[in-house]
Amino acid sequence: MNMAPQKLEKSASQFATDAIKYDSQGARGMAITNYQKASESLLKLLRLYPDSKLNKIYAVRMKSYQDRIKALQSTSLTDAEPVVNPAASPEEQRASLANQTKNNFEDMVMKERPDVRWVDVIGVDDAKNALRESIVYPTKRPDLFPLGWPRGILLYGPPGCGKTILAAATAHELDGYFINVDGSSMMSKWLGEAEKNVSKLFKMARGYAERESKPVILFIDELDSLLGERTNEIGGEVRSRNQFLTELDGINGKGKDIRLYVIGATNKPWSLDHPFLRRFQKRIYVSLPSLEAREKLFVLYTNPLKLDGRVRSHTLASIFDGYSASDIKDICQAVQLKVVNELFSKSDYKEPVAGENPSEPRDISMKDFRETILRRKPSVSMDMIRAYYKWSEQFKAL
Repeated sequence: MNMAPQKLEKSASQFATDAIKYDSQGARGMAITNYQKASESLLKLLRLYPDSKLNKIYAVRMKSYQDRIKALQSTSLTDAEPVVNPAASPEEQRASLANQTKNNFEDMVMKERPDVRWVDVIGVDDAKNALRESIVYPTKRPDLFPLGWPRGILLYGPPGCGKTILAAATAHELDGYFINVDGSSMMSKWLGEAEKNVSKLFKMARGYAERESKPVILFIDELDSLLGERTNEIGGEVRSRNQFLTELDGINGKGKDIRLYVIGATNKPWSLDHPFLRRFQKRIYVSLPSLEAREKLFVLYTNPLKLDGRVRSHTLASIFDGYSASDIKDICQAVQLKVVNELFSKSDYKEPVAGENPSEPRDISMKDFRETILRRKPSVSMDMIRAYYKWSEQFKAL
């Protein structure tokens, strides 16, 4: 008789917890055994419930355990997870372990001062204006906002349309920090650790905002991995989502005392729990680029390429209707690869010799783009677009 998914998940969680405990104590054999048992429990889940929406998370977790097993089995332990010196005092062991764990957690996030400006974000003017109103203007002139301003912003829409670059440009405009973390990584770094990861993430972000006295943009990609609706709540997911809710309420409740903003991004807004939607006061649809935006994108991406005189960016923009910003970049890359491949495939092609001018590929033509469109379809379907519009009619909040 098959075990229920909740029991298998609980079993995997317990094995993983034991594995991490033994791992931190330097007990390699016991750690390997428990990592393997945790992997086996997750493998059963994948096989017994192949249509589960959580399988992506299970697969990532299982891979992390297998990777850890390989690391422990290798002769070199330079990349090992936290271990303690058995000869050290209990206080020294705890301090060492806490410091290593902190460093491992901070490896999960990317902290940077992004070099992305508003002018680098092509199109999506509604989204840019909403971010200015919600974050940039209140930060620069808080005296003009006696009722406060939104601290939670949700960016939703098709993949490849600029949600991440929008958040980065906002941080650049404020001369602030940009903390970029992946929601699925938060959930799957270690099974059962998501709740602690959420708490640590917000603590770290608040620390930067308070110590540096600068705005901090906490950008969480794939937010649905962390806050999505679940048919069956398993493991620590309820606690991790409640922790996230508590952290969001804490930020909103502090008013002007802390300049920390949470920007979440998702390609599946319909999978988010309703209680969390209320905490994201601004919900902004980042749509496919318009005709004008597509033309600007083609100008941007073809600028470093050699084009013949008949290639027109406005014609390309018309041809590639329905393509995302990342699709357009891929198209321009594909036509360049096409002419380079032709150059290398010539029977008389010779490798460059010092002192001689190397052979160059021919100029890219409109024909190359038209041939590429036959092989490269848009990554976003009309069914997806209709789903975004339908959801926007109910929940959009610019």
